[in-house]
Amino acid sequence: PSISSRYGSAFLQHADYLAASVTAFADSETEAALRKAASSPEQNGLYIPSGALWGARDIQHMANRGNLAGLTVSMKKAPHHLKLPEGSALATKLADVLANGTTGETVLYDGPVRALAPMAPSNTNTMAAAALAAHNLGMDGTIGRLVVDPSLEAHIVEIEIEGSVSQAGAPPFRCITRRYNPAAVGAVTGDATYASFLSSMLDASGRGSGLHFC
Repeated sequence: PSISSRYGSAFLQHADYLAASVTAFADSETEAALRKAASSPEQNGLYIPSGALWGARDIQHMANRGNLAGLTVSMKKAPHHLKLPEGSALATKLADVLANGTTGETVLYDGPVRALAPMAPSNTNTMAAAALAAHNLGMDGTIGRLVVDPSLEAHIVEIEIEGSVSQAGAPPFRCITRRYNPAAVGAVTGDATYASFLSSMLDASGRGSGLHFC
């Protein structure tokens, strides 16, 4: 994330830029600077890898139309798949789960993505990407849930989208997706991530200025 914070705007003066560590955008100053650097017609493009986020452009289209009312991204992993900063509140909570031999799901965090991303930068890129796609909600309005479950052998991403109510009394539009990505013991990322990132790299060019998902 520090690469985007320190040098992203400078990169965009000379070339398209693929910001791989999307959690950098949780810092509001970094997000504003990068969006500004990619906004004018003569500038290069700022590319965001979709990674584990399926439906990024669909979320973005709903945000563009103003009918995206809610977005929640839940990431579920076994304890050994989490890479949390030592001494952080989340690391302490995870240590308690391990010490107590807790089974089943334990919610480590449930709240705005902006607050979560700095606490778990290695595990929240998907959430940050979703928050960028949902630009009318942003990092503060997009909800992230970090869940630990010792029984899991994969990284699971669940995305719940809620649309605005079209007419009084009618239920809102909802879309729920679930991504199951097998992962080796201790791996921060799953087996499908490498191919996904390569696809994003190959897709990250030629769209001009602005922020694009690839």
